[in-house]
Amino acid sequence: MAKTNPGRFFEDYEVGQVLHHAVPRTVTTGERALYHALYPARHALYSSDTFAQASGLPQSPVDDLAAFHVVFGKTVPDVSLNAVANLGYAEGRWLKPVYPGDTLRSVSEVIGVKQNSNGKTGVVWVRTKGLNQRDEVVLDYVRWVMVRKSNLDTPAPDTVVPDLKQALSIDDLVIPQGLDFSDYDFALAGEPHRWGDYEVGETIDHVDGVTVEEAEHMLATRLWQNTAKVHFDLTFRPEGRLIYGGHVISMARALSFNGLANTQMIVGLNGGAHANPCFAGDTIKAWSEVLDKAETGVPGVGALRLRLVATKGGAPFELRGPEGKYKADVLLDLDYWALMPI
Repeated sequence: MAKTNPGRFFEDYEVGQVLHHAVPRTVTTGERALYHALYPARHALYSSDTFAQASGLPQSPVDDLAAFHVVFGKTVPDVSLNAVANLGYAEGRWLKPVYPGDTLRSVSEVIGVKQNSNGKTGVVWVRTKGLNQRDEVVLDYVRWVMVRKSNLDTPAPDTVVPDLKQALSIDDLVIPQGLDFSDYDFALAGEPHRWGDYEVGETIDHVDGVTVEEAEHMLATRLWQNTAKVHFDLTFRPEGRLIYGGHVISMARALSFNGLANTQMIVGLNGGAHANPCFAGDTIKAWSEVLDKAETGVPGVGALRLRLVATKGGAPFELRGPEGKYKADVLLDLDYWALMPI
């Protein structure tokens, strides 16, 4: 009897299937130190206990994207071990801050399947929840992946494509209990720009760039216990190990500090696409566009809806070509809500 796990293939998924992912993980301040070593992350709320406490939280949480990576990484052996690519995200919500000492686990439900016309691959949609040691949901999101078939003779399943929101409304967002930016210290945060200084339609070139190195990517992918073969095994991607899409997301978010230093917390993920593959040697740059603004009703706290675009050195503010497809130098197109002081 085989004792190893070859991973699931497209024909192994069916709508309604619930996947309980191994292995729970207790996060510590070590996650923060490694996260800040891998990315130029320096948003004050995630860097300083005293800044977080002055903002109404008990201590500095684990970075929102670090929590996302931990939850995401748990799902890989069951969802995307045999994936060709991770295609997109929707309806993501950060529901509770994650603090050092919390233990996270992940559960996913298959909500859609669609075989591709080539008969060799198919798309699988899952809704994933990250839970802490109190069984509180700290994060949930939908993602879809393209997965290989193992047996090409397996009949195609009935197509089910989930009806997903194009964007979360302000009422869908959960503001952390106690958060209060009434006495926000702009000098310590690093920039003077507040919610009222941003206008819908405004674009921001984040100026800086970081060249991706193999060693950093391998460390990051192992840190989040992401076992997808395309990130490690060159026989699955002979042109190069595919850089984990979350690595690109975190790098772009960190680069966005220059111009968006006061977008302290990500609370909603409206959508996202990994437009083109990223490989070691690519230089990631980023730009943002303000898509919407909203007041939250929480003291001093406003929300910005932002498009975050990562490129491999391409000109800012150029997303698609004349035919409507993403330009070849666009790596990431991410649509999210973030909280900042009014």
